[in-house]
Amino acid sequence: MSDARFEDGAESPLSLKAETPEDLAVMAALVQDAVLPMTEIRYEPRARRLALLVNRFRWEDRAMAEAARRPYERVQALLVIDDVQGVSSQGIDRQAAETILSVLSLDWQPGEDGTGTVQLTLAGDGAIAARVECLNLTLRDVTRPYIAPSGKVPQHPV
Repeated sequence: MSDARFEDGAESPLSLKAETPEDLAVMAALVQDAVLPMTEIRYEPRARRLALLVNRFRWEDRAMAEAARRPYERVQALLVIDDVQGVSSQGIDRQAAETILSVLSLDWQPGEDGTGTVQLTLAGDGAIAARVECLNLTLRDVTRPYIAPSGKVPQHPV
């Protein structure tokens, strides 16, 4: 089955760049509830880049899916953080390759000199923090959307 969104330009795959806190807030909303295995995290110190291949819920399509009474979708997307000076993590067993991580939030914590930290807060009290020279992130869909396995919209306990 072909997907017109990728073939005739009716709806292009998502591709965003974040260089300001406002840009990052939009990106954060789109990666909320993304999941990824530990094996899909790559830190390249020489390239100063942290890359994560995530399976994200297509929040931007939720209302249209509901109106058309079609299934909710997920898509694989590449989240890249550039200008990275260092990466740290907490609450994550980096040796457990089979571990699936769930993204709760993506936040910017500015430093005093224009630098700062991009933090991915994960379910289960985990976090990945990238110390960066400046905000420079990209998020790009790399596969066609697929039906969300659960068939449900992700929910958060209150």
